[in-house]
Amino acid sequence: MTRFTFIHAADLHLGSPLAGLGARNAEIAQRFASAGRRAFEDLVSHAIEARVAFLIVAGDVYDGDWADHSIGLFFARQVARLDRAGIPVVLVRGNHDAESVITKAITLPEAVRTFSTKKPETIRLDALKVALHGQSFPNRAVDENLSLSYPAAVPGWFNVGVLHTSCTGHAQHATYAPCSVADLRARGYDYWALGHIHDYTELSQDPWILFPGNLQGRSIRECGPKGAVAVEVSDGQVAGVRRLIVDHARFHNLSVAVDEAETEAQAVALVEAAMRPLAALAEGRLLAVRVHLTGTTAAHDRLAADRETLTAEIQAAADRVHEDIWLEKLKIETARPSGGPRENVVDAIDPATLLAEIDRDPEFRARATAALAEIAAKMPATEDGDMAGDLDTLCAEAEAMILGRLTKRAC
Repeated sequence: MTRFTFIHAADLHLGSPLAGLGARNAEIAQRFASAGRRAFEDLVSHAIEARVAFLIVAGDVYDGDWADHSIGLFFARQVARLDRAGIPVVLVRGNHDAESVITKAITLPEAVRTFSTKKPETIRLDALKVALHGQSFPNRAVDENLSLSYPAAVPGWFNVGVLHTSCTGHAQHATYAPCSVADLRARGYDYWALGHIHDYTELSQDPWILFPGNLQGRSIRECGPKGAVAVEVSDGQVAGVRRLIVDHARFHNLSVAVDEAETEAQAVALVEAAMRPLAALAEGRLLAVRVHLTGTTAAHDRLAADRETLTAEIQAAADRVHEDIWLEKLKIETARPSGGPRENVVDAIDPATLLAEIDRDPEFRARATAALAEIAAKMPATEDGDMAGDLDTLCAEAEAMILGRLTKRAC
């Protein structure tokens, strides 16, 4: 009986900074930034300890072109560990590390094989009777279905397709090398090692077609455990697939209803209570939390009046829960009770009515939209969407902040 195990990983994105982390604590920010490298180091260590047969990386080893050689040297050092252990590594280039994108190079060990960018090819591991079929991206935008030209399965061998693709599509990822599950099944392979989609996704179990997800979440859009998969093969068939969780930092969205809060302190206490279960959820890892304050509360205006202080108080609450919980961002999504009195606000001219009229004024909205579009064009893209298209939210936040400060002054 022939038995072996291989590892399927994808989307290492080495060199990618973790997005959405402020500079409030440089040391913690650096620990988050190094999480991707540490995740890959742990994956290599596991591969060596488990004596796996080979490692596949299905694209995007790098996040983009190198600023210097340090990222290339890091990867070369890690795969050299695998080479010394006699573990082959097979790679395809994806959209982030396409041939046209990466302009620098470091010589890799002979055990590392990269699929050609010119056409699909087959890499054979003769001792195992494994045939791996794949093609790398020559440039960032590959819009043709590469899988249709992949080689025929080698009879009597264990056949693996390696492809960086959007496959059936995913809302958060651009469409590259599109294909369908039916296209992949038609090749007659025993396993498809896909990359590009950052969530663990099983598309089929007959044959196995899956995305392992990325090794390390990089922003609030990539929550939950991250890692690779170990694939067990017995007599030419997949006998089992199990996840290998190797991430060193995680992101989490936390929604906290503060309907009952009448003061900022009460709202912070509710956040602290909601955070307590997160220490166990992180399982010893750094945890970046985006807190969403929700609900209809009398404290609505007060919460927005001094966002900086409220943010600091919530970070202090996180510190009380666990030293490795970091407030990634605070989102105030509360509402003011309708029809209720605005205590301690001078009503000679009703501020809320005045602000609402300004908000509805067509000239104001046109000028504000144009200003936001100009600002957004000068800023790097973020995971939070279109700033210029979020005028209503920004106006609501500004209204709450003004009314909250008026309330405090009147106290």
